[in-house]
Amino acid sequence: MSKFRKKKLGGSDQINTSALPDIIFMLLFFFMVTTVLREQDVLVDQRIPQSTQLQKLQNKTLISYIFIGKPKNTSLYGSEPRVQANDVLISSPEIVQWVNQERDKLPEADRQSITISMKVDKEVKMGPISDVQTELRNADARKVLYASTKKTEEN
Repeated sequence: MSKFRKKKLGGSDQINTSALPDIIFMLLFFFMVTTVLREQDVLVDQRIPQSTQLQKLQNKTLISYIFIGKPKNTSLYGSEPRVQANDVLISSPEIVQWVNQERDKLPEADRQSITISMKVDKEVKMGPISDVQTELRNADARKVLYASTKKTEEN
């Protein structure tokens, strides 16, 4: 009688999942690209001083970081301020060797442009800082930065 008949579906009401692996890989790549991994675990207390005038660095690949402060684990390392470089606590005489190792990681053309950024706790006395500065001079690392945070109007 009627020319058009309803077609019966084949009894399969499943969802097409052929695009699912593509979506999963896109999400995986998105999170791999946007995730920032921490380079170092800071083993010393860090309350960075504040300043009114700051300059942002352009080339961060030439920077190596030294942290100075009281150790977080005082039962193991004591309560005196310590120097940390690359996830390990070092003494002042080891700084020259550390600077040379950091220089070796850089391309040969950039080795003289190495910059040392000192992140010093604001409660640390000048003695340990002066010792580190002297060792940096002995290692011929003349570019030294002192990290700080921007002072807000409320402070």
